Amino acid sequence: MTAQPRLLGGRYEIGGMIGYGGMAEVHRGRDIRLGRDVAIKMLRTDLARDETFLTRFRREAHNAATLNHPSIVAVYDTGEDTDSGVPVPYIVMEFVEGRTLKEVLTAEGRLSPRRACEILADVCAALDFSHRHQIIHRDVKPGNVMLSSNGQIKVMDFGIARALAAGQATMTQTSAVIGTAQYLSPEQARGETVDARSDVYASGCLIYELLCGEPPFTGDNPVSVAYQHVREAPIPPSHRNPDVPPSVDAITLKALEKNPINRYQSAGEMRDDLERAIAGRPVLATPVMSQEERTQLLAAQRADDTRVAPVVSDRPKKNTGKKVAAAVIALALVAGLGFLTWYLTAGDGATVAVPKVVGMKEAEAVERIEKAELKAKVEEVPSSDQEKGDVTDQDPGALKKVEKNSTVILKVGKGRTTVTVPDLSNLIGCPEMKSKLKAAELKIKCEEVSSSKDKGAFIDQQPDAGEKLKSGETVEVKVSNNDTTTVPDVSGMSEQKACKKIEEAGFSCDVSSDLQAVSDPDDAGKVVDQTPDAEAEAEKNSTVTIYIGGIQVPKLRELTVEEARDAAEEAGLEFDAGSAPDDFIVESQDPPEGEVVEDGTTVTVTAQPDIGT
Repeated sequence: MTAQPRLLGGRYEIGGMIGYGGMAEVHRGRDIRLGRDVAIKMLRTDLARDETFLTRFRREAHNAATLNHPSIVAVYDTGEDTDSGVPVPYIVMEFVEGRTLKEVLTAEGRLSPRRACEILADVCAALDFSHRHQIIHRDVKPGNVMLSSNGQIKVMDFGIARALAAGQATMTQTSAVIGTAQYLSPEQARGETVDARSDVYASGCLIYELLCGEPPFTGDNPVSVAYQHVREAPIPPSHRNPDVPPSVDAITLKALEKNPINRYQSAGEMRDDLERAIAGRPVLATPVMSQEERTQLLAAQRADDTRVAPVVSDRPKKNTGKKVAAAVIALALVAGLGFLTWYLTAGDGATVAVPKVVGMKEAEAVERIEKAELKAKVEEVPSSDQEKGDVTDQDPGALKKVEKNSTVILKVGKGRTTVTVPDLSNLIGCPEMKSKLKAAELKIKCEEVSSSKDKGAFIDQQPDAGEKLKSGETVEVKVSNNDTTTVPDVSGMSEQKACKKIEEAGFSCDVSSDLQAVSDPDDAGKVVDQTPDAEAEAEKNSTVTIYIGGIQVPKLRELTVEEARDAAEEAGLEFDAGSAPDDFIVESQDPPEGEVVEDGTTVTVTAQPDIGT
């Protein structure tokens, strides 16, 4: 008997689970009254016994039902059901066909800046709407944003993070909360009161990940990630993705400001700036200074620094001893701070950020490296003619912190040069050949072809060894895949011996039923032909067909019995004329003339007296 599907509220059929979170499960469902698919979110049964979770889920279900916006997953209904006597609240929502941004990032990697801005503009519109209805999301992340099959953005899970926070879940409690640590605002990480600007910060983390393929801060555990949210400045997106324009850099970093006062004060403000960036208009966010601009600004400030000597009064004062001690301590602190500053900025402990020089001309890049108090080592590498003289790579990479006077290796393109194609015939396998061609500044296209040679053995190369090519061009190489072997020669052998030899060579043996006529009776019963031919290359385990020689029956009719007997025996056949005398004339024969038969086959004839005698 088929089990009836569970019904909620007498109208919602519950299907399979399509998602789950820290406190709720989401099932695919069916509204049997309206005949439409829905998503049903239910508080987990184990949490439904906790009055705190139960109360807050009920309140959040009510709040979520008030949000009616095209970029927010619609809530159709709310209610409660019972499970073993325990009340379980549920939310019936719009069912969205599509993928989460987390799934999009996994499948496609980072997105183009324009597409990322368009997505975030819709997310911000949804957040701004919810904020105006006094609902803070608190868990903005790629997994909570759907991209529908028609390209529409849908934000999910409004208010659920609030319920989790009220349940005092810690960052180490579940893996789901650990993941969320990558999108925590500094005030959330510190456990402070949050407002709509926390969602703005999370939106900054979200667009950062869309632009760069990874969040602004990552770490081995949620505590280290939370610390970075509080203390560390994010690397500008353009330093990880050169396609990011300054306007989008500025928007992202403004949303990621540590102090909420310095962020966009609403999701609506952030959306307005995103739309300006999409339209190519100036944005309100402060442009991000380059490393060179920051270095020049700091140098100018240091040049203007002055030191004012303290003024010492000659008038006697009370408690002189205590004041002198305090002054000595203060001077020691100043001296210590001064030494620390010198050690970190000019002394042996000083570190500097490696400037980004990829794409620059060699001379400009070397100058930039040396200005940063580092040493440049240039190594020429093959490149296109367009990249000749340009830095194509650097090590350490841009913005890496290194000690002053460290060496930065600059890979500079030397363009395409004329090189000689090396001989690959003595090498085995594509990797060896690729290595030799790489040393000659050439590329390889390696193809395995049928051959009886050892696997990977050289078959052919084009162009041939010794010819000239431009560096970076491709040599086409063919190597053996060892899927063929040589067909043995079995001509003149008996059927049994021939098949044995064929099978020993790795083939199947097939004997043709069609005998082949031979002129020499000695060849009858032996192999006179084969397919494929002897010494040919054929795939292993394929079939070799052999053809056996046979006797072509001669014409015996109209001969005397004696003549017919002689002719049959000469051809290697047996003869049977019954009791007919030798001078009788043969009238018929079986087998008939021309048929090819095995050696020793009997030809039976009928004969009559010669009527002419």
